[in-house]
Amino acid sequence: MSKRVDVEFVSGKDVCRAWLYRPPVGIRGPRPCIVMAHGLGGTRDAGLEPYAEKFSRAGYLVLLFDYRHFGASGGEPRQLFSIRRQLQDWEKAIWFARGLGDVDPRRIALWGTSFSGGHVIVAAVKSGRIAAVSAQCPMMDALAAAMNAGRYAGPTSFLKLGAMGMIDRVRALLGMPPLYIPLIAPPGELAAMSSHDSASGYRALVPPGWQNRICPRYVLSIAAYRPINYAKRLSCPALIQVCLKDSLAPPHSALETARKIGARAELKQYDCGHFDIYLGELFEQASDEQLEFFNRVLSPGP
Repeated sequence: MSKRVDVEFVSGKDVCRAWLYRPPVGIRGPRPCIVMAHGLGGTRDAGLEPYAEKFSRAGYLVLLFDYRHFGASGGEPRQLFSIRRQLQDWEKAIWFARGLGDVDPRRIALWGTSFSGGHVIVAAVKSGRIAAVSAQCPMMDALAAAMNAGRYAGPTSFLKLGAMGMIDRVRALLGMPPLYIPLIAPPGELAAMSSHDSASGYRALVPPGWQNRICPRYVLSIAAYRPINYAKRLSCPALIQVCLKDSLAPPHSALETARKIGARAELKQYDCGHFDIYLGELFEQASDEQLEFFNRVLSPGP
């Protein structure tokens, strides 16, 4: 069996906490490492452990971390979603993994899902020394995702969300506590995600005690984030897994990202929604394809 230990690394002025999965006893020598993190509002214990355990059993080291402000990691205020800080956390996680004694620093892979599916493209380009990228149901164009949210949530909710984001920003400038909104809610209710499958799909993944809230100031900057613009600069192999009925991460943006990556991209498509791929048969299929991809481009051996 693989072994999981608690580790941590510094990012900015705070500590990111992570689980480090090591392969079964008897497998020795420098090995590749897969660095993983969750999507919008997600934490390492929200449906990602089965992926990490599967990769570790196959011979990989796996570093699964929480972003600052979320989960077990430090950072105040809590539930603050910052693209800039999360990309810094990816940079620090990569450096931490590369410095581990039993890791082959030339074989670092990044695994992302949903919002982090876009992060891994950006982080790989900025690092310049990543061996492979796997992006599952990835958010490759936040502007397209925001426009899609405006359609399913309706203009009134969309405007309210923007107003609450501005109020939250002003409160931060005045040194006041955040103004929180729900991260997920049923259709018709105000939340960061309120598509038809957001509430049920997300709750199927989260552990007891998970916090359903987020600082709404993120809406003021999120639309400018477009990982798709980094696609042509990606120099490593990439597995792009697209859910064709995705209600949150527009599938056409992911398909276009794969096209822009070109020959380095391997594209897999699934006739399912955003959250379906994390569970059951679709989880088995998607994670098997991820493992086959990593085995081919990284090789789990020393």
